[in-house]
Amino acid sequence: MLLNNLSLQDNGVPIYVQLRDQIAAAVGRGSLKPGVRLPTMREVAVALRIDLNTVQRAYAELERDGLLTMVRGRGSFVAEAPPPRDSRAVTEGFAAQVAAQARAAGIALEDLAAALARLKGRA
Repeated sequence: MLLNNLSLQDNGVPIYVQLRDQIAAAVGRGSLKPGVRLPTMREVAVALRIDLNTVQRAYAELERDGLLTMVRGRGSFVAEAPPPRDSRAVTEGFAAQVAAQARAAGIALEDLAAALARLKGRA
């Protein structure tokens, strides 16, 4: 399923970033549930006709960010959701980071807030 939804564009954004962001978005939307096994890195590389190292870099960054768990010999899995945090400071910091990324991508904060509200409705 994931392989069918991945697409790469020649828009100046590095391929590993496009791949990383598309997988992260699928996790964020709930399309990829915790515990789901992702296609192997080789399967992704072959399907998208890209270098295996590019896929490895994207998966490694997703693991570093806590979205994926890689188990040697078994594969890559969507990480289990961590327990909710009660810290308002952590939430505010995360919101500021997302807002900065949205601004850098040319996304109005109002549009981002609306998209987050729609995501909340799906949860």
